[in-house]
Amino acid sequence: MAETTSILEDRLSRIHSAMGEERLDAVDAVIADLEPAEIALLLESLPPTSRVRLWQRVPTEVDGEVLLHVHDEVRGTLLEDMDHEEIVAAAAALDTTDLAEIFEDLPQQVAEDMLRSMDELQRTRLEETLSFEEDSAGRLMRTDTIAVRGDVSLETVRRFLRWKESVPDNTYQLMVVDRDGRFVGVLSLARLVSHDPEMAVADLMDREVDSIRVDMKSSDVATLFQTHDLVTAPVVDESGLLLGRIVIDDIVDVIRENSDQALMNMAGLDEEEDLFASILPSAKRRAVWLGINLVTAFLAAWVIGRFEDALDKIVALAVLMPIVASMGGIAGSQTLTLAIRGMALGQISRTNSTWLLRKEVGIAAINGVVWSLVVAVLAVAWFGNVAIGIIIAAALVINMLAAGVAGIVIPLMLKRAGIDPALSGSVVLTTVTDVVGFMAFLGLATLFLL
Repeated sequence: MAETTSILEDRLSRIHSAMGEERLDAVDAVIADLEPAEIALLLESLPPTSRVRLWQRVPTEVDGEVLLHVHDEVRGTLLEDMDHEEIVAAAAALDTTDLAEIFEDLPQQVAEDMLRSMDELQRTRLEETLSFEEDSAGRLMRTDTIAVRGDVSLETVRRFLRWKESVPDNTYQLMVVDRDGRFVGVLSLARLVSHDPEMAVADLMDREVDSIRVDMKSSDVATLFQTHDLVTAPVVDESGLLLGRIVIDDIVDVIRENSDQALMNMAGLDEEEDLFASILPSAKRRAVWLGINLVTAFLAAWVIGRFEDALDKIVALAVLMPIVASMGGIAGSQTLTLAIRGMALGQISRTNSTWLLRKEVGIAAINGVVWSLVVAVLAVAWFGNVAIGIIIAAALVINMLAAGVAGIVIPLMLKRAGIDPALSGSVVLTTVTDVVGFMAFLGLATLFLL
């Protein structure tokens, strides 16, 4: 990762230097050595003005591939800089699956012209792909699958492939179907060329193959590829009819996008947000969660205000109070992070959530007791008041237990309510640990010290 970052920094430095000195030939030289995905990463790493200038130097023959790899928001800014004919040409260079990914971002007139310029087969394939949910296997699959029947000989298949003269990229096996087009297995190219040509496909095909339902979520498809070490997999409908295939290249992109989404959502941001977007749109997006956090902060402040008399009389309470909230917040965030990760990987369900909750309560109890003793000793040594030490120790145990429970329960409740736990879990958790921590500490102090 460090080496990749260093390479990107070097390229950015060279691009900035060449643009500043108007050495466009040097800019072209940097771009010429890059793959479309690398050009996309460079574009995403530049401020808007420099981005537009670099985009103008990108060879037109790779425009479509670059547009495919940049985030949605960046793609929108690049499309704004292109004229009608350029967009049509760039989109026309993409296959059906890739075109479907950016089709809905195209200006309406361009999209209509694209559809009119396609032959009937291309248009039908695009419309079928767009009919599937955005985050489904149907959107990921390629329709360039080579399918053969199980009752034909290997020699017949070989003649068929010689007639085609080429096979689609990332083709390591042929799909085998029955007379009705239903998927029944796969025949590897290695077996095809290494066995007696008179043998039937059915005698050599592998029937124990994972097939993917066309409506399966893309995240679930990525998990299947990851856990079963798949390189390619057939896509079928509810009746088993072969529709296409998904290859590992497409899954790598899904895994990266899911990783970006999880990271950005933890901060309450959109994974498609442009790092170098204009100030006002960026400020507006972030203001929403800052406002939600402010409301929860006022709730915690209101709780503190209920114990104003205690704080006025015992200054030590004000000094020690943040420790209780902070320890609960850290303990809760550890549990929350593990829970969200487990949910993303499909490891947490109703069957094991109760066991996991008991485990986290146990961990919270052990850590609560250990650290409450440490804090109590320090508080007594600092203020010379044994009662304050006992009270802060009790409050710490209560808050860490609450944090352990909240770290598991909050993401489960949010998911059940249809809210992304990674997006809002930390805000809710902070509110819980602050309110419980302040109420426990100040409440106990009011009962036993005043």
